[in-house]
Amino acid sequence: MAILTKKKNDILIILIDYERATVTISEEFSSIVKHEIAFGGKNFIIDLSECEFIDSTFLSALVSSFKKIVEVGGDLKIFGLKPAVNSMFQLTRLSKVFDIYFDQKEALNSFN
Repeated sequence: MAILTKKKNDILIILIDYERATVTISEEFSSIVKHEIAFGGKNFIIDLSECEFIDSTFLSALVSSFKKIVEVGGDLKIFGLKPAVNSMFQLTRLSKVFDIYFDQKEALNSFN
């Protein structure tokens, strides 16, 4: 398990390859986003398709990263929400903040 990244055009796709996205990986995730922004990254897609659970710390890291990305004129999209993760986004109303897509292709196309 790890946080994996790959680029498609000028979009960085970040796979959270953990069953549980919690405090233990929030810092690493935030670090990756900050690093990419520092080197000109603006557009991000977060792949949560492997996550069965996310906690409030990871949600906070997502929100914080989103703010930083928007400050540099970029955007962040999310895809692959499993039912429990989707419920967290609904409960916290973050589903109204983030652009959430079914799959990677849909998320990539949304940048066009």
